[in-house]
Amino acid sequence: MFVRKVIGSLVLACSLVVSANAASDKVNWKLAMSWGSSLPPFTDAVESMAKMVHDMSGGDFVIKIDAVNKHKAAFGVMDMVKLGQYDMGHTASYYYKGKDPVLLLFTTMPFGMNAFEQYAWFYYGGGMALMEKSYEKHGMYSFPGGNTGMQMGGWFRKEIKSLDDLKGLKMRIPGFAGEIFAKLGCAVTNIAPGELYTSLERGTIDALEWVGPGMDISMGFHKIAPYYYTGWHEPATELQFLVNKAKFDKLSNKNKEILRVAMRTAAYDMMIHNFDMSATAWDKIKTEYPNIKVMTFPKPVMDAMRKANTELVAEESAKSAEFKSVVESQQAYMKKARAWTTIGEFSYIRDNQ
Repeated sequence: MFVRKVIGSLVLACSLVVSANAASDKVNWKLAMSWGSSLPPFTDAVESMAKMVHDMSGGDFVIKIDAVNKHKAAFGVMDMVKLGQYDMGHTASYYYKGKDPVLLLFTTMPFGMNAFEQYAWFYYGGGMALMEKSYEKHGMYSFPGGNTGMQMGGWFRKEIKSLDDLKGLKMRIPGFAGEIFAKLGCAVTNIAPGELYTSLERGTIDALEWVGPGMDISMGFHKIAPYYYTGWHEPATELQFLVNKAKFDKLSNKNKEILRVAMRTAAYDMMIHNFDMSATAWDKIKTEYPNIKVMTFPKPVMDAMRKANTELVAEESAKSAEFKSVVESQQAYMKKARAWTTIGEFSYIRDNQ
């Protein structure tokens, strides 16, 4: 009888240990997006990532997604992840240039690398190590979260014929491009994605840039601002998955790898999804949206933008050794990569029309 009791106690103890270990393997995270609940391909990338994590972990790693409709802080994602209110987020690094100017470099830069060049820089040119160092002081990791490729230059109520047309222009444009427009006389602001159309409609702004035809036309900007300019300012806009460093470091090696693979796969899928959306929209633009006037900024305006960019980069580099280090790494990699891009992609397109 005694032996049976001992064996029974041992079995019970073992089952409790197994149950405890099983429970400890379960991970439940929350993710905050800077976007509303439905904004393809941004939200699709997040949902895809979370599903891959769930499936690859056999349901042991679950990520609950909160859209901006829930947490009400489109530009507060970084703070919420840093403070541990959310375990991770999906946002754009250049939204936080006011907190740390170097962070905007990990989204995109005017006249910078295209998407292929920038991804190569991240994963094979030292970019990931630089980004990890920059985000470490904020208590988080940052991983590429999907690229829009070349963005359009924005929607304007009136044609931009000269630099004088930029003076006093109220424009929504984030990142380093916002600094350039401000230097050229614009009144620059950043507005959450869900408020863009209303701001344009009410005259709060005279112009805005968003992404490209795949995402822009469905927003209806062309109904108010029909002049649609080609891009220069965001040639490779990379979104970011921000992850609380302490929370990530506590994950098992298996779950760390599952999360890395899911984020990288979702980022790639977002890029090709966005490309397809824009190609499809552009194919219809002349027939379904004849009021849209596709324009290119005049050369004197483009020259002034490039000059302002060079001056602003030099000013920021003089203030921050970290900023200077990342910029120099990007510029060196672009110089190497652009030679191949030109002889490869550009020559193919130019010579085979």
